[in-house]
Amino acid sequence: MYFEMLQSISLNGKIGVPNDDRMGSSAARAWVVDGATDLGEPGLLGNQGGAAWLSTAASQGFAQATGTDLRQSCTEMFDHVAASFEQDRTRAPVANWELPKAAFAAAQLVDGQIECAWAADCPILLHGQHGVTWSTGLPDTSTEVADAQALGIGTGVAPALSGAVLEDRRARRMGTDHAALSADPVVAARSTQYSQHPIAIGDEVLIMSDGFSSLVSDYGAYTAETLWQAVHDKGLAALAQEIREIEHADATCTRFPRFKVSDDATAIWLRVARR
Repeated sequence: MYFEMLQSISLNGKIGVPNDDRMGSSAARAWVVDGATDLGEPGLLGNQGGAAWLSTAASQGFAQATGTDLRQSCTEMFDHVAASFEQDRTRAPVANWELPKAAFAAAQLVDGQIECAWAADCPILLHGQHGVTWSTGLPDTSTEVADAQALGIGTGVAPALSGAVLEDRRARRMGTDHAALSADPVVAARSTQYSQHPIAIGDEVLIMSDGFSSLVSDYGAYTAETLWQAVHDKGLAALAQEIREIEHADATCTRFPRFKVSDDATAIWLRVARR
């Protein structure tokens, strides 16, 4: 078995602002990494923001990994990120909120099964003989929506990462329950979940950042089943355009309270083929 890459897309949330998502695939492994929005100016890692740095390092780690199963591949990726951080950082962080964090999801074909791994909110959707399955669990953004509402977002004013909002996001990121990929391999391993599923020739896989899965989790435009139908009928580019149309129509985040009008949106669509 191996992965055929059918389509991929990655859009930055705002034109002219760097995209902090990364993705990649090989014959047996595919991944998406979504760097968490930086909560301060660049400096810890030179002129590059921590989100982009971490996404790039993690993607490089997956590309170089030789693990025969996904848990081993993730461990190799964690170690690569940790070593790169020690090499690239220019100083100590001013506080733990400055440490780069990311969400990620990865899939690997192993002995006729598909193994999935994820941290935070990048989901994987499987489509095949057993129907449509969220291998990473149903995406749930209710906590972030509640946080945004508690800070007054959704009252007709566009969100801004400053003042009380910035302090809240910094405090949230420093919380002991904040599970995400980081430059600390122990924290990264503790934050990562795994699942394994049967897979067959012709089955399909959709790996997304939360900016793309927002079509289901945030905006309710699709269910898992109707999203797959739309992928087949329209393709990823058209669905990404739908995301932006929904967001631009709600530029003050009144209908859908959220911390930014548009997030980076990334997805990779693969099919399992016979060697």
